Amino acid sequence: MKKVATVWPWLAAICSGLLCTLCFPPFDQSWFCWFALAPLIAAVWFSGENSKRRWLRNLLLGYLAGIVFFTATFSWLGSLGVLFLNFWLRGLSLLLAVYLGAYFAFWGWFIGLIASRNFLASWRNLLMAFLAASAWTAHEWVRGWLFGGFGWNGLGVSLHSTWPLIQIAEFTGVIGLSFVVAFANIIAVTTPVRLYLEAKTRQVRPHFDLTLTLAGLVGLLAFGLYSVQNRAPTEPLRVAAVQADVPQHEKFDPEFSAQIFERFQRLSEIALHSNLPPALLIWPESSMPDPVRDPATESNDFVTEFSASSKTDLLLGTLDVENGKDYNAAVLISGATQEMQVYWKVHLVPFGEYIPLRHSFPLFAAVAKEWVPGDFVKGERYTLFRPTNADAQIAPLICFEDTIGDLTRQFVIRGANLLVNLTNDAWFLHSAGSQQHLTNAIFRCVETRRPMARAANTGVTCFVNQFGRVTQVLRDETGSTFTEGVLTGEIKVPTEHELTFYTRHGELFAKVCAAIAVLAILIAGFLRWQKL
Repeated sequence: MKKVATVWPWLAAICSGLLCTLCFPPFDQSWFCWFALAPLIAAVWFSGENSKRRWLRNLLLGYLAGIVFFTATFSWLGSLGVLFLNFWLRGLSLLLAVYLGAYFAFWGWFIGLIASRNFLASWRNLLMAFLAASAWTAHEWVRGWLFGGFGWNGLGVSLHSTWPLIQIAEFTGVIGLSFVVAFANIIAVTTPVRLYLEAKTRQVRPHFDLTLTLAGLVGLLAFGLYSVQNRAPTEPLRVAAVQADVPQHEKFDPEFSAQIFERFQRLSEIALHSNLPPALLIWPESSMPDPVRDPATESNDFVTEFSASSKTDLLLGTLDVENGKDYNAAVLISGATQEMQVYWKVHLVPFGEYIPLRHSFPLFAAVAKEWVPGDFVKGERYTLFRPTNADAQIAPLICFEDTIGDLTRQFVIRGANLLVNLTNDAWFLHSAGSQQHLTNAIFRCVETRRPMARAANTGVTCFVNQFGRVTQVLRDETGSTFTEGVLTGEIKVPTEHELTFYTRHGELFAKVCAAIAVLAILIAGFLRWQKL
């Protein structure tokens, strides 16, 4: 019996990590999110009473849950090990989890700090839920920007397909949904404990904590239904997005250049020769093997000839070189004038597009050079693209930029009314990485009330409306998104440039939650100091 009492908290922490994993692709069982943290909460609150350093135990319980979650949910990073034939890269998700697990550890410690011994008072349970949800929101926000940031798969993201509930993101950002989920998890633990204590003492009281939580969720659903019925004026834009499905090892190999050109030519002509040709043709990130703006390259010859003959605006991702510096870029070529508009990627992916402190740690740089031979330089401007024959201003989001709320809103503040993501998820083969990429990107549409067109080299090429609903997806006859093809359709572009609360104020909700969490820590520390 003693052994069970010792082991169960650690098993509960592992259980929370696994339940959180099931909320995201490839499993996508979002309903688990409402109680995924409950085992960890129970382990922190109801075990280790006699532990000499209970705070450290709570920290380790949270860390274990985080290690399990981040290792499992980001297991698709191991695809890089297959791609580069490197055994050590297959454990990349575990290496990342060693760092990211610290955020769960903080929360495990925090809920132990604010734990109450009195679960019979509704106001105490609501206060604990509010503080715990604030701390959860704070650590997700910090995770999104600290050390370059990797904010994927916050708890709120698991609700991506529950479109009536996610509309609150136009005020709080997706992190507001994480607050709601964490709040509900605390109530999911306090309610059965309270029922047990009431049955034991035979003293039943009104459960305002549970009632108000359920009423809040109903209110969010009602707001979401109201939001989607009150649509802003829009104008249709005919768009075609090409998914060439070029294997990663072929993309920059000169031997495959002719095949790549032929594939883009063939797929694009399917859209251009349709009954309703597109006003905007989109090719994915790094679509061409050479810098398109360099007149000496084959890619420049192919793209300029194609654009001139098609007379359709072409938006594509390409490598770019200027003044000896390399950029990951997007280029819009006007079909009428052949004028080129250029955007250089603002947010680079650490260890993917550059090696942090490469010159400070030569030994590490020498090892990492195998898969990141050189560093891209980040752009400094949030450049908007203006197509020729459409009243649209395009935010060209490259790669994972569509998963960053604060970056996307900078484009919208400057006037963007259409988000376009150019990405290359071929790095992660046929893993869940591309599906997770989409689930995180969906919230940029809700936060800014702007639609999105996504053109992937492979993965998920699709259109998303301003309410976060995927309206069209490119699939083959088996239903797989890992295919070549072209997706054509109409995107409803807003004609009014009204800005949402989130667009104007950014992560204000998250910052307020962080301040509340810090204040709670200071007050709890002061009260404990007074007892000494």
